[in-house]
Amino acid sequence: MSASIICLFGLIIWSIVLMFVLLGARTKYALSGQLVFDQQGIDLGGTPQRITRAQANSLEWLVIPSALLIYGIATGQSEITDGLAMVALGSRILQSVVHMLSVSLPAILIRATLFTVQVVIWLIWSYAFYIAAGGA
Repeated sequence: MSASIICLFGLIIWSIVLMFVLLGARTKYALSGQLVFDQQGIDLGGTPQRITRAQANSLEWLVIPSALLIYGIATGQSEITDGLAMVALGSRILQSVVHMLSVSLPAILIRATLFTVQVVIWLIWSYAFYIAAGGA
């Protein structure tokens, strides 16, 4: 199995894992009779709120890398994405973990750095696909 396929399924599975973590965090509140639900997690505060945002962030940014990975796999060009696929997946997972752990300034800077790594990888992939398609 190529690194691109592992990355694609890893991104999907990570979003599902975060959904179960969020379900666990919200279960305590639901069982205590708290029926208020805010999509941003404001009704929970603290760690559960950060879990809510980390899970939503994972879903919000799932489309771009997934589309690039699927394109590479479907067109037989996964060698373009294979080299940085594990870096992209690791950056996504670490970004989510840091997001759930803290909202301190250092944590925010780490998250921003990890997100920037992902965006740079997406740009590299996009440019390589463009070149491979005969662009420039």
